[in-house]
Amino acid sequence: MTSTRPGPDWLADAVLYQIYPQSFADSDGDGIGDFAGITEHLEHLAWLGVDTVWLNPCFASPFRDAGYDVADYLTPAPRYGTAEDLAALVEAARRKGIRVLLDLVAAHTSDRHPWFLVSAEDPSDHRYIWSDRPVDGFVASPGSRPGWYRPNFFDCQPALNFGYAREDPEQPWRQPVDAEGPRANRAALRGIMDHWLGLGLSGFRVDMASSMIKDDPGFAETGKLWTELRDWLDRSHPQAALFAEWGDPAAAVGAGFHADFFLQFGGADHGLPLRSLWNNDAGTVEEYWKQGPCYFEAEGRGTPRVFLDAWRSAAELTEGAGYIALPTANHDFSRLATGPRTEEQLAPAFALLLTWPTLPAVYYGDEIGMRYLPGLPDVEGSVLGPRYNRAGSRTPMQWTPGPNAGFSTAPAERLYLPVDPGPGRPDVATQRADPTSLLHTVRRLIALRRAHPGLGAAGSVEVRHAGYPLVYTRAGRYLVAVNPRREPAVVALDGVVPEGLAARPLDVQGVRVAGGELRADGFSYGVFELG
Repeated sequence: MTSTRPGPDWLADAVLYQIYPQSFADSDGDGIGDFAGITEHLEHLAWLGVDTVWLNPCFASPFRDAGYDVADYLTPAPRYGTAEDLAALVEAARRKGIRVLLDLVAAHTSDRHPWFLVSAEDPSDHRYIWSDRPVDGFVASPGSRPGWYRPNFFDCQPALNFGYAREDPEQPWRQPVDAEGPRANRAALRGIMDHWLGLGLSGFRVDMASSMIKDDPGFAETGKLWTELRDWLDRSHPQAALFAEWGDPAAAVGAGFHADFFLQFGGADHGLPLRSLWNNDAGTVEEYWKQGPCYFEAEGRGTPRVFLDAWRSAAELTEGAGYIALPTANHDFSRLATGPRTEEQLAPAFALLLTWPTLPAVYYGDEIGMRYLPGLPDVEGSVLGPRYNRAGSRTPMQWTPGPNAGFSTAPAERLYLPVDPGPGRPDVATQRADPTSLLHTVRRLIALRRAHPGLGAAGSVEVRHAGYPLVYTRAGRYLVAVNPRREPAVVALDGVVPEGLAARPLDVQGVRVAGGELRADGFSYGVFELG
């Protein structure tokens, strides 16, 4: 089902950086981040080595789900600025070699969107999914139209009608994928994408990408929809990219996307590969998650094998067709620095992220070790469960050690979310002045990845030891070791370093190779060139 056309060349070595615009930088003192604030801090991203930025939704919205409830796809939310401000951001980023992607909420709108307001009054309108009888999970019509509509996430987010893959005589209101309403929505989606790509955006991350077509076993019809859009995109905007929020890279790439993320959900294992790396049962936790200790914990009780097996399977199925993206965190999931995990434990995590054959995605603030903050209020729909408050991962970026961490000049009580109150909170200015900081470590590792393509997404990998430490070779000429536990570890390197060759350190923190052995201190990593 995948498009036969190749993706843009720039994707092959992209380093992604996710910005939650509400919390990145406030330029006008209203307590909420904005486009101008991002523009003012592009120098930080360029200095770090980032070349692709993904912005969470910035369209007009009532913000009952932090902007994932879109009221107008073609107009930015006033709190972020104007269309001209966004254009200025995109152009300033382009001059620094940075592409900008928008978050496209394709499967639903806000219940305040004009489309839905019309549909709730007009029984002949089929942009949304309407039933003439009560159905479990459907919501009663808020207008004069009789019936009930299907929400896609929260009740305030009615699902756009892209059709059903299967008929059901008990539900005669189901429409096929080629009905008038679904066809109108496909055309509208193309128009929205064409509008923003024509203004210089470089692509989209598509929210809930697998939810477009309902009752679709194996996502066959969903795959046809996205393949059709991908083929149009390749013809009309060949340098643009489509990233999925699917959580199953093999399925998403098979459906026509250029790339998909390992996520905290998705796939047959419900996001276990990513969670097996980072999730330490603190921060955002779903009650149904069942897993053992994660690999990146100080006690060293985890295993990398769950991630390695899932990556290997996905890599085989996506080879030559698309990419797998590996994030540090995201706006819906705990940061790396969550619970007992401290800043000293983060360097090994970034070493894996930036030397594994995936596209690395850094969530804003993780490059300095910003912490997940527990105990915050429910802000714009952030709470999803008793132990799942996404607000803890959405707090203001920490730029300086001063008031509001340099995020905003507004009074603290007016900020979108509170700043980390901890006396030892990290910030960009302090770490940039310290060459031994996590920020400098991340910058060095990004530069190393760019200088040595064998460490990138396309280079081969061979796992040499799947424990503590994790040891692997890249492209047959680089040796990488990552030890995320507190205790040191020793591994024999039988045959890894050919006789007569040396392991030359490229970037090392606490790892030594000598006498046929690799010795790794606690919380260490090492990248070596064999030669």
